[in-house]
Amino acid sequence: MTTRRLHSMFLMGAALVAAHGAKAGAMPENPIERQVRRELITLPFYSLFDNLSFRVEGDTVTLMGQVTRPVLKTGAENVVKRLERVGKVVNEIEVLPLSPHDDGIRVGVYRAVYGHSAMFPYALRAMPPVHIIVKNGNVTLEGVVATAMQKNVAGIEAGSVPGVFSVTNNLRVEDAS
Repeated sequence: MTTRRLHSMFLMGAALVAAHGAKAGAMPENPIERQVRRELITLPFYSLFDNLSFRVEGDTVTLMGQVTRPVLKTGAENVVKRLERVGKVVNEIEVLPLSPHDDGIRVGVYRAVYGHSAMFPYALRAMPPVHIIVKNGNVTLEGVVATAMQKNVAGIEAGSVPGVFSVTNNLRVEDAS
């Protein structure tokens, strides 16, 4: 496995862990959490237009988030079900509706957010840390950025895209101290 691939997997994992509720960059202590995170970040078709998170309670794993492809929802459930310590999987992942309008907004928001000079370094990553979720013209930004300014820039740029009805900026700042 190349260094670039390992680095990309770490970044995706950090974003997924942050979405899970742990501090970005911190490894979950629960072995089931580590296994679930590893399986989810390596799913084929997982992109910056999808948002996956999970919760572990005992041997039950609840999958949450939004995906653009139904195969990602079923794939996530299938890989987690196969894990040795997992007894039950509750799949609450929402499959976003097919919409050429939303597809256009996704591309527009991607270009607006990652085209800004404050955000451009993130665009060079294999999996950029800001996930862009679009449902019926409404945009939600999920993930982790380094500064509050980057969070604000992402929200403003997303709102500037034609056809966007609203923007919910759920980005977290890495070092809020």
